[in-house]
Amino acid sequence: MEAAGAREGALFTFSDKPSLLSSVASRGFALIPDPAVIPLLPKHVHALTAARGPVVFNETTYDVFFSSNGNVAPELFKCVAPLKVAGKLAGLLALGRREGDALYDDDELDALSLLSSYVALAVHNHTLAQTLSQRVSENLRLLASLHGFYDNALEAFAAAIDVKHVNIHGHSLRVARYAAAIGEALGLDPTEVAALRSAGYLHDIGKVAVDKHLFGKPTALDPDEFRAMADHTTVGHQIVSGIQFPWPMIPEVVRWHHERADGSGYPDGLEMDEVPISARIIGLADTFDAMTSMRPYREPMSVGGTLSELVRLAPQKYDPNAVQALLIQVRRDAVGSSRVPFLDDRIAPSIAPGDIDQLAASLQHKTNRNRLFLAPPTSS
Repeated sequence: MEAAGAREGALFTFSDKPSLLSSVASRGFALIPDPAVIPLLPKHVHALTAARGPVVFNETTYDVFFSSNGNVAPELFKCVAPLKVAGKLAGLLALGRREGDALYDDDELDALSLLSSYVALAVHNHTLAQTLSQRVSENLRLLASLHGFYDNALEAFAAAIDVKHVNIHGHSLRVARYAAAIGEALGLDPTEVAALRSAGYLHDIGKVAVDKHLFGKPTALDPDEFRAMADHTTVGHQIVSGIQFPWPMIPEVVRWHHERADGSGYPDGLEMDEVPISARIIGLADTFDAMTSMRPYREPMSVGGTLSELVRLAPQKYDPNAVQALLIQVRRDAVGSSRVPFLDDRIAPSIAPGDIDQLAASLQHKTNRNRLFLAPPTSS
């Protein structure tokens, strides 16, 4: 709702009857019963399935998409987004009035289109989960298929988020790759690595609600613009909270990937021990990609310069263990021993393995010294 600027919204899925939509969640509507039901004729199903994106309603379009035989008046809805998976209708996201009864503009409809594709996957996943519980004999096969479906779908969704903002094109895909590689270097198991990859795809989902002009600004953001940009963490958290992911840590990663070890991050000012390791890893991967990427107001930093800066900022800002794992993966790239290349052709590991070793030794020294300062005094 927030991404599209709506103050009223409802999610409909199909009940036991394939032609009956039933509300599973709603907010803001004062006149919608619980549950609200909307029977659909074949012509309505066909029209919703054929729609290429969100549909803004007017007096002439209600009968094309909706029936008035349910327990809710179609006129309450001002915009609907069909939820489709593999070309089949899975449900409906219906929005009511906007603040001030303003019309939905193209940017908000674009954001709603992106979100509806992901909500459709979540609805589809919920349906699959119910099917899994009823068909125990097919459990393992369907679950494996579900995870592969999730990974491919989330990668496509991340690409769709980034392509809307030219200056962060490919960012979420790279963060997902970097985070998974850091997790592997830390010795996390394959399930945790898969969770990190998926969290990387979705960590910036809240940016669909950020003014796209901020991404192309040729100078640094002013305080008001920075606050607007920072809101992507809480907006993203609102978007993904309540969705039953295979990996329950995704909402906290979306909210906390800009927290810093010394409490200077946002949105909650948490310190390192309060931030889950998954959010720390995504935060480091996010920073590494941002520093090595072109921005309208600055040139990209070299890989060597970026690593030096991250070592300097650990452990005050970043988890030193995660930084050490990042060094390991870049070194593997530098000597050609990576099973899968860590860096892409956009940036090369412009740092010698020996220099990486020196950075790793420096980081280890800093970490040990910090632990020494934190240790209680020994009695003489």
